[in-house]
Amino acid sequence: MKVLSIPMRTRFRGITVREVALLDGVAGWGEWSPFLEYPPEVAEPWLRCAEEAAAGDWPAPLRDRVPVNATVPAVGPEQAHAIVSGSGCRTAKVKVAEPGQTHADDEARLEAVRDALGAGGKVRIDANGAWSVDDAVAAIVALDRAASGLEYAEQPCATVEELAAVRRRVDVPIAADESIRRAADPYRVRDLAAADVAVLKVQPLGGVRACLRIAEDIGLPVVVSSALETSVGIAAGVALAAALPELPYACGLATVSLLEDDVAVEPLLPVDGALPVRQPAVDPAAAEALAAAPDRVEHWEARLAAVRALRESLRR
Repeated sequence: MKVLSIPMRTRFRGITVREVALLDGVAGWGEWSPFLEYPPEVAEPWLRCAEEAAAGDWPAPLRDRVPVNATVPAVGPEQAHAIVSGSGCRTAKVKVAEPGQTHADDEARLEAVRDALGAGGKVRIDANGAWSVDDAVAAIVALDRAASGLEYAEQPCATVEELAAVRRRVDVPIAADESIRRAADPYRVRDLAAADVAVLKVQPLGGVRACLRIAEDIGLPVVVSSALETSVGIAAGVALAAALPELPYACGLATVSLLEDDVAVEPLLPVDGALPVRQPAVDPAAAEALAAAPDRVEHWEARLAAVRALRESLRR
């Protein structure tokens, strides 16, 4: 296991440094990068995903390129415009509802993104479950207007019941992310008719094959999104997107550029709004340069031991 510590270009999801662990296997490397606050029971499916990748147990791809969106953090309008203009993507996902910011901040960011994309581009928002039902309805209506049309609103509220309530009150399609990947029962989104789109992330849900089963059972169009990984982890998301029978939306996998550096010989960066379907090779020199401090390595070794102990207890 190699543990890396990679600075972020912009504060994202409340962090400025991304810590990841890479596991070496018979078929190459897999990434295990549950966020630091996650306990063993949450981190365990992330490990299954890394083990699947390291074992080379991915399904055959149905396509050789995956369309992706630009990801716009909760930055000012000028920076938002620059991110989208330089991305080469025709779809942008914009973070909104950032603590300490206002609806006016969100509207200005969306207006800048629309200007950068032009009339033909697609804009989606992600609130990470921050709003109440009433706040979500009001915000979605206002942001739909600011963006001159939203493709969808991702996780406007925290619970499945709230998503269902918002969906009944707005015309903008609703996408579920945390309500699937953090839920004991991911199919409640389907059962309560709470979303129009399912956002799937391979690490939290246990790997490519596990996600394919969920996609088939949940019966919703799927957007594959990242969990802020290096190219090694992004490759698993690309493998899922490449194996889906249908891929009607651009995927949220163009996030390597949010990191100051990457560990791959050829990082998975979009060209003409798409990522190639391949498993990148790890650059030993980059892995050495990005190596975490010894105390952080010990922390991750303890996390790995805790997850394995959890597995053993569940087998008894």
